[in-house]
Amino acid sequence: MKSLPDTGETLLIRTDFSDSTAWQALLTTVMTPNQDGFVANVHTVDDLAYRNLTTKQILSAAREVGTDLLIVADKTALTTPEMPLLALLLSNENDECEEGEARQEHAQLRVAAAELWSVENRPRLLEPGAVDRRGGERRAV
Repeated sequence: MKSLPDTGETLLIRTDFSDSTAWQALLTTVMTPNQDGFVANVHTVDDLAYRNLTTKQILSAAREVGTDLLIVADKTALTTPEMPLLALLLSNENDECEEGEARQEHAQLRVAAAELWSVENRPRLLEPGAVDRRGGERRAV
């Protein structure tokens, strides 16, 4: 498998190549600032070498990449109206675990493309038990 680029930025990895119009719409949504001017800072990976990769394969390829967060544009993201991207927060070997808890390799959730900026700018909100600004607990899936 081809190595992922190590750009120091959050990678937006395209794994579904079935609809180029949907991909362009997703990119436009992600790259357009919201009403307050917030926009996700991502490096787009649009390469057929990543076609149909599974989460496990992406995580394996990400071991040598210097980022905590990967965003995946998979079939679900490109075929659903809200464009729910798969956000993967990579665990760090130094991350602490509660006593008796098994270390997770990653946390994941789906985030609407228009809201990607909120996760990309604060990836630690994906961690199990993290509390968002509204006081609700977020959980890994």
